[in-house]
Amino acid sequence: MRTREFAGTRVGAVGLGCMGMSWAYTESERDDDASVALIREALDLGVTFLDTAQPYGDGHNETLVGRALAGRRDEAVVATKTGLVVESLATRDIVRNGTPEHVKASAEDSLRRLGTDVIDLYYLHRVDPEVPLADTWGAMAELVAEGKARSLGLSEVSVAQAAEAHAIHPVAAVQSELSLWTRDAMGAPGGIAGTLPGDTAGAGEGPGDVVGWCAAHGAAFVPFSPLGRGFLTGTVTAADFEDTDFRGGNPRFQEEALKANLRIVDVVKAVAARHGATPAQVAIAWTLAQGEHVIPIPGTKKRKYLRDNAGAAALDLTEADLAELDGVPAAVGGRY
Repeated sequence: MRTREFAGTRVGAVGLGCMGMSWAYTESERDDDASVALIREALDLGVTFLDTAQPYGDGHNETLVGRALAGRRDEAVVATKTGLVVESLATRDIVRNGTPEHVKASAEDSLRRLGTDVIDLYYLHRVDPEVPLADTWGAMAELVAEGKARSLGLSEVSVAQAAEAHAIHPVAAVQSELSLWTRDAMGAPGGIAGTLPGDTAGAGEGPGDVVGWCAAHGAAFVPFSPLGRGFLTGTVTAADFEDTDFRGGNPRFQEEALKANLRIVDVVKAVAARHGATPAQVAIAWTLAQGEHVIPIPGTKKRKYLRDNAGAAALDLTEADLAELDGVPAAVGGRY
């Protein structure tokens, strides 16, 4: 697989988001043994940038990743996160906690579950509006000084927040949703209507061009959900999800919005047909085309989709392709 640079290390240009192996998507298909095998196959394919977080199954996902990496830890760059706490696994009630005490304690929990002595990339999962960002980020920087984390990142922040943190300790990566139907992080119109309650970019304002900020400051930009939570693959054509599936309550996946959003998939399919590629590969390749510092992390529980996603690294979209994809209609419905 082609590689890209993250914090002085070469990683596969396409990473792997591990969240769906533990919760949020079609939970009836959860199979820990199969997921362990998938993660190990990912390493064999050169998919070495792995993403997990403490809330994903309330620690389950970190434990799963740690199990998969037993004996192969040095082959992977592992990212996990702090700042969110699961209050109820059954209802997925999550609260923010950016206190230095929580940052330190959750790091120890993550190290234990991952079975490692250092976290390659430690993200602040969401900014806590009740705690100064400088306090949270300062505690995370102390973990780097202690050798418990190699680098630090932010998730779903504005340019102003990234700059504030960067002035205290280098921001190695920013993770935000980015896909053909979610372009807030590129400074696209739409404001912050789709962000989680409590996000602090400012009412009525967008986050700004976070992708561009990362390029200018030597940070990676890490798109999550580059496949539009599966929608851009063309396989989701009806609002029919399990009760435990996050998408069942997502505005973009409600029947009328979903039908309207199929116009986006039509364009993706047309480009894919020209290249003999899959829609998933085109959607991921579009994110890769936004800059050499961009490392998307599509998630999957199925090995055939892992191989499909990894193949996006070899797909070169033409200028005409990109112009056509850039012109797709705006998505109907909010992100959350």
